[in-house]
Amino acid sequence: MSNPTTITVDDGVPFVDTVREFDAPVSAVFKAHVDPDLLAKWLGPRSTTMNVTEYNTVTGGSWRYESGDGNNPCSGRGVFHKVDPDALIIMTFEFDGAPDQVGISTTTFEEVDGRTRIVAHEVYPSVEARDMALATGMNYGVIEGYERLDELLSA
Repeated sequence: MSNPTTITVDDGVPFVDTVREFDAPVSAVFKAHVDPDLLAKWLGPRSTTMNVTEYNTVTGGSWRYESGDGNNPCSGRGVFHKVDPDALIIMTFEFDGAPDQVGISTTTFEEVDGRTRIVAHEVYPSVEARDMALATGMNYGVIEGYERLDELLSA
């Protein structure tokens, strides 16, 4: 059974906080976040395909991907500001559908009782920008993507 994903969106602040645990070691969960071939297998909902065109997961590296289900294309890009193996990823994100709306995401990876807990804190440039992202179904994509990651990790 999949672990629950907790997504917190408080009124009046441009933040989205996500917490999720995985029944796998930190090294495996971290690798699935930094290896572009693995990322393409789990990121987003099942109905989408993911094309990772650039993913240089080192401090100062950049990323770009395109995804969608044919009717709802989505593409984005950003820069990795800090990558600490098995511990931390800090990166910017900007989606082509919302140009000039650059956000920053901090994801920590920690071992808790033999499992991995990830905590992601996303900061958008405004509450309106955050709400636009949520309106696209982002939460659904995050939850289903993490379910897909569970399946990948257990395989």
